[in-house]
Amino acid sequence: MSDQTPTSNQTPRSQIDHLLNEDRRFAPPPEFAANAIATEELYAEASADREAFWAEQARALHWHKPFTEVLDWSNPPFAQWFADGELNVAYNCLDRHVEAGNGDRVALLWEGEPGDERRVTYAELTDEVKRLANVLQGLGIGEGDRVAIYMPMIPEAVAAMLAVVRIGAIHSVVFGGFSADSLRARIDDAGAKLVITADGGYRKGKVSPLKPAVDMALSDRNGSGVQETVEHVLVVKRGENEVEWTDGRDIWWHDVVPQASADHAAKAFPAENPLFILYTSGTTGKPKGILHTSGGYLTQSAFTNKIVHDIHPETDVYWCTADIGWITGHTYVTYGPLANGATQVLYEGTPDTPHPGRWWEIVQKYGVTILYTAPTAIRSFMKIGRSVPKQFDLSSLRLLGSVGEPINPEAWMWYRKVIGGKTAPIVDTWWQTETGAIMVSALPGVTETKPGSAQVPLPGISIDVVDEDGTHVGSGNGGLLVVTEPWPSMLRGIWGDPDRFVETYWDKFRAQGYYFAGDGARLDDDGDVWFLGRVDDVMNVSGHRLSTTEIESALVAHEATAEAAVVGASDETTGQAVVAFVIIKQSYLNENSAEGLSNTLRLWVGEQIGPIARPRDVYIVGELPKTRSGKIMRRLLRDVAEGREVGDTTTLADTAVMSVISAQVK
Repeated sequence: MSDQTPTSNQTPRSQIDHLLNEDRRFAPPPEFAANAIATEELYAEASADREAFWAEQARALHWHKPFTEVLDWSNPPFAQWFADGELNVAYNCLDRHVEAGNGDRVALLWEGEPGDERRVTYAELTDEVKRLANVLQGLGIGEGDRVAIYMPMIPEAVAAMLAVVRIGAIHSVVFGGFSADSLRARIDDAGAKLVITADGGYRKGKVSPLKPAVDMALSDRNGSGVQETVEHVLVVKRGENEVEWTDGRDIWWHDVVPQASADHAAKAFPAENPLFILYTSGTTGKPKGILHTSGGYLTQSAFTNKIVHDIHPETDVYWCTADIGWITGHTYVTYGPLANGATQVLYEGTPDTPHPGRWWEIVQKYGVTILYTAPTAIRSFMKIGRSVPKQFDLSSLRLLGSVGEPINPEAWMWYRKVIGGKTAPIVDTWWQTETGAIMVSALPGVTETKPGSAQVPLPGISIDVVDEDGTHVGSGNGGLLVVTEPWPSMLRGIWGDPDRFVETYWDKFRAQGYYFAGDGARLDDDGDVWFLGRVDDVMNVSGHRLSTTEIESALVAHEATAEAAVVGASDETTGQAVVAFVIIKQSYLNENSAEGLSNTLRLWVGEQIGPIARPRDVYIVGELPKTRSGKIMRRLLRDVAEGREVGDTTTLADTAVMSVISAQVK
């Protein structure tokens, strides 16, 4: 990944620098900076004594038994944070706010896709969680038991997560778009004792069934060699779709939860008590269950949500658009905002149902002040055009956030101008399922932001960009992103497979003790971080390493392009060739032929980066293959580019999209 001194046949450094090292800078608006929670002093405090800094953040939570030890790193890479302290995560997210007199504050502004709505206060959510906790214990669920949650984005999903952790059990939330096979693999690996689901949920104007997938996942076990661990299935009635019923196993939520006692004391559990398992998606083979524990995870979740999103609970309406099936939905829908006592929007459906302005309609309706979403969503809105968001009053928005993948500068600028009214700061955040919480981001009110750059590690976080030998690459160079010191919300392992945990994340830089994130990055001349995507997404063209992110940024910088995905395809001459799949803005597609646009974009990339980066093929397509979290499945595009049979598409939001793309490529 590291840059070398250019020779005559290498990509010109100056051109890549021009692409990535933006000369546009945006200082925080003075009125924002004056009221921002984050301050410059946080960096100095963390630098002076990192462990004392994190201890101070942890003490913002309620501890039933205060901790005396901050970090135990005696057995790396197996960390323990605040290990002798005890707390209850659900109590921190609910009870303490009610006891502080904020029970009437709205916790969830829920919007169903058909337009139905609910306003759930902290007192009401606490009541529901207590009742559900009693139901779970009545079903034999206790400390350390695993519960699979497979639900739509409804308030009961958040309640289910909190009730599970309230009693010391471990939840494994499985994204509602996953297939029965994917659900089965996760249930089996975790050894789940209970599944909480719904009959169905609304998506794109119709009910997407969920209970049938659970039934399928739990059937056909004879001869499989898998021991059935699930004893009960608890079902919320949401979609009103017909479902099969297994007496003695299946239970309706509405038959047991409202009737249960609302008297439930939150027991304290050790800070290192397992909190949840979350399985990584989009990979082949056995699912990888990332394990997070309680005290350190909640500390960093609440702290980063507060300072990066600048949460003022008394006045803000916060909206993170992620599904709870992903880590962003865990940290910045359920745990961070509720630990901070925030009021937030929870939306069940898709951004374009029943019309393409649905998100902006919701922003206007609830007066959303903070919006945290994915670059792929932003680029989708760019494709539609600014005329749609301009139909709605977005003036309430005072802060915008980006999460999930690197955001190209042009999408960043569109987000700022069209959605943020040219004033709202943007926090471009980098983190992973494994890191648990935000690691790299601008701090609103403090950082002078750069379009396309995540910029700086947060206070208390230590990262570096190194070469293959673990040596710091220095400003102006690229390499591998590593975390050099343990952090509170770090993963504690892979469920049931400690050897895989060490091999996957720690072996590469074992001598230095670094966590290897699997991402490439560059440091600009200011030392700020630019993420280049997964190392697996780096192409080797004629001996030169090119980042897919660099080329995608160049493509999207062209005024005709709405979105682009780039892969490396095998090539007899160059080893790998650049192949691009591009979505064109409708206005340009109406006026130009696909062949003409392809040639124009090939030449454009050559001008922007250099001839070595010019795509061999540019395919104009209508959609890109994405998971429902918005991540582009580049491995499927690689299959198409290399003429192979397309691999597993079960995690896609639209499984038919690959057939359409394959037909367009032919």
